[in-house]
Amino acid sequence: MLDRLGKITQRLSIDLKKIAVNASWLLLDRLIVMITGLVVGAWVARYLGPEKFGLYNYATSIVSFLTPITGISLISIIVRDLARTPSEKDNILGTTFLIFLVGGAITVPLAVILSLLLEPSNQTVQILVGVIAFSNILLAFDTIDIWFQSQTQSKQIVVARRSSGLIAAIFKLTLIQLHAPLIAFAWTISVELVLSAISMMITFELKGNSIKKWRFIPGRAKEMIREGLPLILAGISVYICSRIDQVMLGSLLTDKSQLGFYSIAVKISEVFNFLPMVVASSIFPKLSTLDVEDVEYQNKLQVYFDIMLFLWLIVALPISLFSSPIILFLYGSDYSPAARILGVYVWAQFGANLGVARSSFLTIKGILKYSLYLGIIGAFLNIGLNYFLIPQYQAMGAT
Repeated sequence: MLDRLGKITQRLSIDLKKIAVNASWLLLDRLIVMITGLVVGAWVARYLGPEKFGLYNYATSIVSFLTPITGISLISIIVRDLARTPSEKDNILGTTFLIFLVGGAITVPLAVILSLLLEPSNQTVQILVGVIAFSNILLAFDTIDIWFQSQTQSKQIVVARRSSGLIAAIFKLTLIQLHAPLIAFAWTISVELVLSAISMMITFELKGNSIKKWRFIPGRAKEMIREGLPLILAGISVYICSRIDQVMLGSLLTDKSQLGFYSIAVKISEVFNFLPMVVASSIFPKLSTLDVEDVEYQNKLQVYFDIMLFLWLIVALPISLFSSPIILFLYGSDYSPAARILGVYVWAQFGANLGVARSSFLTIKGILKYSLYLGIIGAFLNIGLNYFLIPQYQAMGAT
């Protein structure tokens, strides 16, 4: 393994070193998110208790099921186009913003309808879903973040996003001190996104850009959606694979505490999911500009996949071995049943890491239909297995 790492280091070129600098800023950003999210999230979970925390995550999972409709699955295509044709920046960004905005607005009524079908007599879940779904509209401002990603200039946006995240974290802690109800914590998602949108717009303008120059181009929108439709459908199938467990736990079991245990196991397992995303957002723009038949492309693609494998191993091993003390330290004895779940669930991140790299490869090659095929197969397997295993084994069945 050490020899392999040595070879990866030797193959870093000047371009990859530039990529590494950009990745380091993204890494810093995500580390701050990870630490504050883990600490504040654990505090919130302790305050709410397994039952209410499970209910909150149930509502979040229902909304997540529809998140791909916002157009967020198109990000890889948008980054690729911006990297290849930066002169079209204003047209691409303007078109992206409107697609995200309309997509986010569509998810709000759809999420509420879905909650009515799943929980017709549970008004709390319905209200939570409506509040959380509203935040999808605000995801349109991530268009600005996409621009900085495409230019490997993530340093420019880190401070802006983290300042808003810090304020949102303080807001959550204040709610705990005020003994706020469950619904108040659902609103914190929108509060953070509003603050983030404002800070990103200011940063974008200060760097010599102008949102006023953005233009919506119907033809480009049609082309983006046409090319990205397999990604959107694949994104839905991926969300089914990753979130349907929580939806089915919430709907098949009356004891929502089981969902609370499962949710924190998922949260801890996925806390390092930003690592493959950081690597992808830094390497993908460069790979997009290379000839896929060129040796340089093949070598860098191999490095890309190697890194994803190592990232998985260095995360999964320690979390699996020390799952019990991790749960007790962060969440307390009330959540101790989650330790066994965490020890098993964390190994599923292998698919997440390599899936990010695979998605980049398929996007560059223009064969996104395979993402859809694989996603559909995985979704059907997941639903079928959950249906038989959850009633008998509860949260461990979903794991």
